[in-house]
Parts: sequence; structure tokens; C-alpha cells
Amino acid sequence: MVYEELTADYLRGNSLVKQYLDSYDKFVEEGLQKVVDAQEYIEPQIEGLVLKLGKIRVEKPRVIEVDGSSRICYPSEARVRDLSYTAPLFLEITPVIHGSEKRTEEVFVGELPVMVKSKLCYLTGKSEEELIALGEDPLDPGGYFVVNGTEKSLMTLEDLAPNRILVSREKDGKLVQAKIFSTRLGFRGRCTVDRSLEGKLGVTMPSYSKPLELTLTMKALGLSQEKISEAFSDNPLVLNDINLNLELDEVKTKREALEVIGKRAAPGQPTEYQVRRAELLLDRYLLPHIGIDEGARIAKGYFIARMAERAILVAYKKRSPDDKDHYANKRLKISGALMEELFRYAFQFLVKDVAYQMERANVRGRKMSMFTVVRPDALTERIKYSMATGNWVGGHSGISQPLDRYNHISTMSFIRRVTSPLAKKHPHYKARDLNGTHFGRLDPNETPEGPNCGLVKALSIYCEVTIGVPEDPIENSLRKMGVTMRTE
Repeated sequence: MVYEELTADYLRGNSLVKQYLDSYDKFVEEGLQKVVDAQEYIEPQIEGLVLKLGKIRVEKPRVIEVDGSSRICYPSEARVRDLSYTAPLFLEITPVIHGSEKRTEEVFVGELPVMVKSKLCYLTGKSEEELIALGEDPLDPGGYFVVNGTEKSLMTLEDLAPNRILVSREKDGKLVQAKIFSTRLGFRGRCTVDRSLEGKLGVTMPSYSKPLELTLTMKALGLSQEKISEAFSDNPLVLNDINLNLELDEVKTKREALEVIGKRAAPGQPTEYQVRRAELLLDRYLLPHIGIDEGARIAKGYFIARMAERAILVAYKKRSPDDKDHYANKRLKISGALMEELFRYAFQFLVKDVAYQMERANVRGRKMSMFTVVRPDALTERIKYSMATGNWVGGHSGISQPLDRYNHISTMSFIRRVTSPLAKKHPHYKARDLNGTHFGRLDPNETPEGPNCGLVKALSIYCEVTIGVPEDPIENSLRKMGVTMRTE
């Protein structure tokens, strides 16, 4: 009886879809601008011309009729008329010609699907009587989209935590691997430090096929031989492995290390080109979440030292491997994060299309206007395609699915569903098992039978997913407490 009263009291003050609405609202208020700011400029191949991107603005949902008129559209009308419940997006674009900024124009760049009951939606804040008058169910929680007249819900995607070191034993214990999914502005790169049975340490990163020796990489990042030894703890097991690797390394200086890496990355090219290629690899693809400029190299050197140390301790059984199925090592991508990924992907196509249209107009000698070179369909169609088919960025499928309206409980369960990106065909036995850390977070009973068993789950009633906070205030607080980053 107490449990029933507690649940009823909780549900009176908390919507079961609140986190999805908050996540989408955060995407609209901050995520859209973050994607535009990361792009900053469009640079067509026209001498002296650059397009500077400014503020992006979203209006309330509207429908454009056949005669070109525009008016307010409610979700009920979108369902009946097979329309998409979308809001227009406007972006400030400033042409910069030979360093001189011209007049800023606010251009219509596309349409964004609107989540029902989010801040953008007309149904937010309406009373029960007003909702009934608009043809809506007062008990409908929202948290879904209307695309081409079909109600679509975004599945919550379970994935390994980004920017977090995980150590595991691979190849029947012959290799110990410390890996991290380094994520920055939509780019996700798998970087690892591997320790072989003989104690050799190698570093792998995207865009480079073979492992690089650990000490060679650290020297290329700017650490001297003395600094490399100081980067590790005084544990004799760790120092033994590091000294072994230093003895095997014949390279002495940073320049030599960059030349060796460049020679492997771009064989047969001039030395200067090889060095630049090596620097690009280390800056852009090795641990990009720490930074992608020259100033972050020393910090990256100390970070891979930490990864190597953890791999060595696991190899000597002084530390246990990390459990990939522990929920501390997992993150859930809910609607806002998924929409930001999709918008970033679609926005890249818009940028390329604008550059192409400007180059074409320039070659033909036409007068260039922002309203003619920006084609809104380039953005809108890609977003609508993913929402309609469920095929998402990163090769994921089944992310967007038609909402189950069998009854109210099945609708709530469907919106709170969690899917794993693991392939259904492969026997991921541990991933399908119940883990102790699921307690209170995931429903142990609500999972389908058959190949999806254990890979498709549902959030428990009291489970709430936080939508994340900016890192800068936390880093500033740590600095005030005396925590410093080793950069020299």
C-alpha cells in the first residue's frame, strides 16, 4: 500500500517523459547554436570570399500550403493530413569579401521536427479543456514527433561512456588493452594503448593502421626521456616495463620521432610533408577530446602515460579489468543528443551545398544572393529521411520507430525503451545478462524474447536520465581547489 501511494505521489509531480522533453529543449536552446559555432565559416573556392555564420533561430511550428501561404499547425492536423510537425530554422549569414564584412542576412535554411509537448510545441501549458478542443488526449505525455503523419519515437541508445579509460584483456589474455572512445564535436575516435606479453607498449588511433611505440609517440608529443620516466608512478612493475620500452627505442629527439611517424604515414614524400602529416595525426586523431592544437600535446603525452600504467597493472594482476557492462561505464543517448548528432550530419551537407551553389553562380557570372544559394531542402530532407526510416548517423538503424499506441501503458513503455547498438546475430552473452548495476535503473522483466533478448530494455518507473552539464564550470572549480593539468 505504501508503495502504491509513493508511486502515485511521484507520478503526480513527475512526467515519465520529462527527461526527453528537457533533453530536446536543451538541444533547441544550446545544441543548434553549438553545431553552427563549430562550423563558424563556409569557405567556397572563390578568391577573397568567406561566409561567416551567426545566430540560428527557431520559430514555432508552421505549415506552408500549396499557394505559398504559411500558418500555424497543430499536431492533430499534422496527423490527419500526413504532414510533418516541423518548425522553420533561420540562420544569420554575413558575406566577408577581402576581409570586409557586408550586410548580414537572416536566411531560411530548413525545417526541424518538433517534439510534441516540448517548449516549441503549441500544446505546452494548455489546460485539459484546451487540449480536448484541439483534438488531443489530455493524458498524452508527448515526447514523440510527427513525421509525414506518423507518430515517431526516438529509442534511447545505450553506448559505452566516451572519454573514459576502459582496460580489458584481449586475445585470450595475450594482450592487455586500455581503450578510450575520444569524442569531440561529433567526431568519435577509438584510441588504445596495448601491452603485449613481452611488455611492449603500442598506441593506436584512427586514420593510422599500425600501432606506434608508446615512447616514440610520447617523444613526438614533446616529452623528453627524463619527462617520460617522471610521467609514471614509482611502482617498480610499471617502471620496469617503461625502461624496457625506452631501451628498445632508438629515437632521441622530438624531430626524429615526428620524422619516423611521418615516414610510416606518408612513405616516399618529402621530409617536411611527412613531419606535417605526423603532427596532423597527433593533433587531430590522437585523443581529440583533450584538444586539437599544438598546446594540447604535452597533456596528451601524460594522458597516454596514465592509460599505459593502467594496462601494465592489469597485466601484472595488480588491478582487475574494467567491466564493460557495469552501468557506470555506459551512457544513454536520449532524444536531444540523438537530434544534435543528426542535425550536425545534415548541417554538413547544407554547408557543402551552399559552397557548391556559390561556386556555380560565380562561374556563370550570376549575382549571388543568400536567399538563392541556400537550398533549405539540403538540410530538411536528410533530417526527415532519418526520422522516417530510423537509419541514423554512425550506421545505427531502428533509432526512430512508429509509436506503439496499443494502449496507454504500452505507449509509455515504448517511449522509455533502451536499445543496445550490439548486433543481434552475435552471441554477446554478457551484454544480455542482468548486471547488478541495472537495479533501479532498468526493468529486469521487460525485454523481448528471441534474438533481441537482453539487448532491448526499458527504463524503470523511477529512473531519470540527466541531460548533462557544461564541463567548464567544473574544471574552473577544480582549478580553484588547486588541481592543475600537467602541461610542461
